Amino acid sequence: MEAIFLAFVFVLAIFLGFELISKVPSTLHTPLMSGSNAISGITLIGSITSVKFDNLTLAIILGTLAVTLATINVVGGYAVTNRMLEMFKKKDEGGSK
Repeated sequence: MEAIFLAFVFVLAIFLGFELISKVPSTLHTPLMSGSNAISGITLIGSITSVKFDNLTLAIILGTLAVTLATINVVGGYAVTNRMLEMFKKKDEGGSK
């Protein structure tokens, strides 16, 4: 019964996430991206803690995988955020300083 409940919550989260993201205007994507990067940073800290304190081989492998994926997510998210912020900067007009 617990597996069915967890699957239901997972599917519900997918639909809810899709509906919420599709309704967000493009001007709000940059602040939301920064917020999600902060959450991924918390995930990174938790995965590092998991690797440090558990001695089971499977836990170490999964923790290392979690650290790797969370790091990729944080770095990629900040790179996308930086690129989006560059789009909002004013362009220099013909060399005037």
